[in-house]
Amino acid sequence: MPQLTPRGILFDCDGVLVDSLESAGAAWDIWSAEWAPHFSFARDGIHGRRAADTIAELVAADSVAVAEHQLERLEIDHTEGTREIPGAVALTSSIPNSQWTVVTSGTRELAKSRLRTAGITPPASFVAAEDVTHGKPDPEPYRRGAELLGLDPADCIVFEDAPAGIAAARAAGIGYVVGVGIDSAPGEPDVIVQDLRSVSWNDGVLDVTPL
Repeated sequence: MPQLTPRGILFDCDGVLVDSLESAGAAWDIWSAEWAPHFSFARDGIHGRRAADTIAELVAADSVAVAEHQLERLEIDHTEGTREIPGAVALTSSIPNSQWTVVTSGTRELAKSRLRTAGITPPASFVAAEDVTHGKPDPEPYRRGAELLGLDPADCIVFEDAPAGIAAARAAGIGYVVGVGIDSAPGEPDVIVQDLRSVSWNDGVLDVTPL
């Protein structure tokens, strides 16, 4: 059972702290019926990627801003089905605020709404889609996350569920990557946990029970 002593912890949001698949799917289905009838979120969605990057491939360039805004409002309106990933509330509540943050491909307003709906208090500041020029799998989001904590990426641990996010963490020079859920396996994280009930924080040490 790994015992880790990170100076900072960077959590992805969807699939790591919150389960938003059902609520996001409902919003995307409504959106795609108008904007991209050929697109199926369940079939074509790439987890860990910014919605803006997907939308840019589906609609005309002069319609991207309007399409993005509509999808974000739909997703916020459908957050009621969002739940915590088991163990997320307990884990984030036990870590000092100065040592953890969120690095998400979602927008700030949407991420805060999902976190609060799931019972998780959002950190004071975090990295959201609008904070970066390039989203995951580019390293920029996780580099920004480490900077936000005033740390070198090598001194941080990332919790990710998506191969795109794991690739971003690796490229950013993150010291250790914990994959959440078996779907993280293709990204080759350092260890995989079933959910966050397998992780605890005790006096600066993360105890991790792998699958």
